[in-house]
Amino acid sequence: MQLKIARIGKAIGVMALLAGVFLLLSCERNPLKVDLSGIGEEVSFVRYDRELFSLGGAPGIGDLQGLHDRYPAFTDLYTHLVLRVGDVTDSSGWQLIREFLADTTTQAVREMAEKRFSELRSVEKELVTAFKHFRYHFPERPLPVVYFCQSGFNESVFTADSLVGISLDKYLGPGCFYYDMLDLPRYKQRKMIPAMIPSDVMYTWGMTEFPLGKEATTLLDHMVHEGKLLYFMEAMLPREADTLRTGFSKRQLEWCRSNETAMWNYLVEHQMLFSTRQMDIVRYINDGPTTNGFPQESPARTGAWLGRQIVRAYMKKNPQVTLAELMANTAYRQILNGSAYAPQ
Repeated sequence: MQLKIARIGKAIGVMALLAGVFLLLSCERNPLKVDLSGIGEEVSFVRYDRELFSLGGAPGIGDLQGLHDRYPAFTDLYTHLVLRVGDVTDSSGWQLIREFLADTTTQAVREMAEKRFSELRSVEKELVTAFKHFRYHFPERPLPVVYFCQSGFNESVFTADSLVGISLDKYLGPGCFYYDMLDLPRYKQRKMIPAMIPSDVMYTWGMTEFPLGKEATTLLDHMVHEGKLLYFMEAMLPREADTLRTGFSKRQLEWCRSNETAMWNYLVEHQMLFSTRQMDIVRYINDGPTTNGFPQESPARTGAWLGRQIVRAYMKKNPQVTLAELMANTAYRQILNGSAYAPQ
C-alpha cells in the first residue's frame, strides 16, 4: 500500500510539475505571435497618383468625371478634405484641380515622388501582412482599400470608411528641400521617410477604428488610450522596429527605458495622472521635439510610451483578455488597476 501511495504521489507530483510548466509556458507565450496561414483575404492597392497625373496638366471635366466614377468615395475625400478644391465634377472644382496639376511645384514634387516610389512592393507587402493581423484579431471588421496619392503636403495618412489614403509627398525623406521651404521642424522631417509608412498607416487606422472614449478626461485616460494604440501597432506590425512604431530614435527609446521609474514617479508625485488640464495632456501626449519639463534627451509623447507599458503589464497579467477586448475597453483607470503597474 505504501508503495502504491508513493507511486500515486510521484505521479501526482509529475502531473503537478507538468501543469506548472504548461501554465508557465502559457504565461510566457507571446499573444501577438499568431498563425496567419488561414487568412486569405488581402487589402488591395490603387496608385491613384498615377491615374490622376496620367490625365495631364489640363484634363477635361469628363476625364475627372471618369476618375470619380471609378473611385467615388476616395475622390470625394481627396478633393474635398485633402486638396480642398471641392467637387471636381463641377466647373469651379474642375478648374482648381487643373491648376493643381499644372502647378510647377506640383509637377516637380511629382517627379521626386515618382523617382522615390517607382514601385511600392516592400510597403505593400508590409501592409498586406499588417492587415492580415488585423483580420485575425478582428474578423468581423472590413479591410480597407489603400490609395497612394499626392496631397500637396497637406496630409500624411488619412482614413474614412473602408479606405486609407497615403500621401507619398509626405515621405520623400529629410533631404527633400521642400520640407525646409515649408519650415517643417527637424523632429518631423526625421520621420517623413518611406520606412514610416506602415507604422503611420496602422496608427491612423487604429485611431479610426478605436477612437478615444467619450469619458476620457484625464491625462491617465489619454496615456492608456495611446498605449492601447501603440500595443495595437505591436500586434499589427510585430516584426517592425520599435523606433518606427513609436517614432523615437534609438537613443530616445533607451532614455525611456532607463528613466521609466523616474517618469512614472514624477507623474504620481506631482498628481499629474488625474489632471484634466489640457496643457498637461498636450505636454505628455502630443508630438514635439521633447517632453516639456523633462530633460532634452527625452522624446515627446512620453505619456504615450508609459501608457504602452501599462497596457503591456495589463495584458501580461490578464492573458485571457483578447486584443479585441482590450481595444473595446475604454475603462482606462480599470486597465491601470488591473495591470498592477509599478516600475521599479
